[in-house]
Amino acid sequence: MSDKKNIMLFVADQMRSDAMAHMGNPAAITPNLDSLAQEGVSFENAYCQNPVCVPSRNSFLTGLYPHVSGHRTMHYLQREDEPNILKEMKENGYEVIWIGRNDIVPADQTKTAYCDEYYDGVRPENTRDAENSEMNFSTDMNADSKKLYDEMLSGDTYYSFYMGKLPDGEGYGKTDWNCVEQALAYIDRRSKAGSDKPFFVYCTISFPHPPYGCEDPWYSSIDRHQLPKRRPNVKDIPNKASMLYGINEKQNLNDWSEERFDELRATYLAMVSRFDAQLGMIKDKLKETELYDETTLVVFSDHGDYTGDYGITEKVQNCFEDPISNVPLLIKPAKGIAVTPRISKAQVELLDLPATLADLAGFKLSYTQFGESLLHAVSGDETHKDAVFCEGGRVHGETQAMELGHGPESTYWPRLSTQYSEGPEHTKAVMCKMGDYKYTMRLYETDELYDMIADPMEINNLAVDPAYQKIVQEMKNRVTEFYMATTDFVPMKRDKR
Repeated sequence: MSDKKNIMLFVADQMRSDAMAHMGNPAAITPNLDSLAQEGVSFENAYCQNPVCVPSRNSFLTGLYPHVSGHRTMHYLQREDEPNILKEMKENGYEVIWIGRNDIVPADQTKTAYCDEYYDGVRPENTRDAENSEMNFSTDMNADSKKLYDEMLSGDTYYSFYMGKLPDGEGYGKTDWNCVEQALAYIDRRSKAGSDKPFFVYCTISFPHPPYGCEDPWYSSIDRHQLPKRRPNVKDIPNKASMLYGINEKQNLNDWSEERFDELRATYLAMVSRFDAQLGMIKDKLKETELYDETTLVVFSDHGDYTGDYGITEKVQNCFEDPISNVPLLIKPAKGIAVTPRISKAQVELLDLPATLADLAGFKLSYTQFGESLLHAVSGDETHKDAVFCEGGRVHGETQAMELGHGPESTYWPRLSTQYSEGPEHTKAVMCKMGDYKYTMRLYETDELYDMIADPMEINNLAVDPAYQKIVQEMKNRVTEFYMATTDFVPMKRDKR
């Protein structure tokens, strides 16, 4: 048997950090995430590198920022010659099992280089080496959930993504259950068969990605009276990004009552609670099979969700408020790996994951990347990075990044139609968080600066205040240094001239 420990990644989609009880949300029910923070480390200041799926996943699976290879759109996935932690783990002696969401490998490309087995969560059989079967809402819509979906597509709920109480777990959301069942079956199979290889399981599911819908017992478990205060409507806040104003105007939620927003937000927390319960099932199976102590468990999300904050739902590519950029990241290391259990304030990035996983596995990544191993922080160090970054958007004329092709019938139309504009809405921006301040540099419109202690809801843009220009300049200098250090990397392969 190998001395290397097993590693399992359990990944949510669109889960914000403050959706967990141990991060201070009084309405959240997340006992398994909370207990994981008592066994390992939960990083309070973990940030994704882009607030939408494909660019974020390209970043956290490679250790490269979205700008390095141009991964700034949902339509540009990985080339076969690009590096990836899944490939690295497989090439370094791990049995790699990929379960669930893709959002990284193009549909005309097999997954042979990335994993030993792949399960898409849609079909029950092993789909190893098959073309991608993308998880989508149509694959798990039975008659009852389709009725709820159709009700969502009416009146002023059309662009809200709100479905509400699902009749059961057999329709919308069933794909996630299939993924979890495949993960449990693999753990069972692995414990009985044994192997000379350690395992690396990448199980990535869809909840709490909207539409916002969940079945009981989770739907009814959330106390609506315990919900934290919602961030105010962006239409009443000056000096925010034009992208937010455009989406807010088109989503048609400005006449919603607070009670309606509370239902949407409670349903989202129910989806998070269901994710937590599924995490509990995986933890229990690892313990039952006596693999828990020998397995490092990493739980995180690719990005967050506005969930009604600022009068907006869903996400956006080039804005960086905490609801969409500050994500859960919890690491419970295997036995023998130094750990100081706690909620850590160290500033970390999802991009740090490949370096951390390679460190856990005892090898060096075969390519240049920009993440830093988190094991020193897991062991107790509260100093990791002086600054963390999140970025997105495009330059004028970059039509290939607009993600064209969605009309008003699409629930994503308020965001995507705003992206089609050649105004400043969808243009390049980068967020830099240093200590108590969060700064966003924008290429074609007003920058933003927020004091995250005095103004945690990010309402008062200090970048327009003359008294804060020294801090703005310091942040600009740090962004310049960031781009100088990470603009590109030289490929490891030497070509013939």
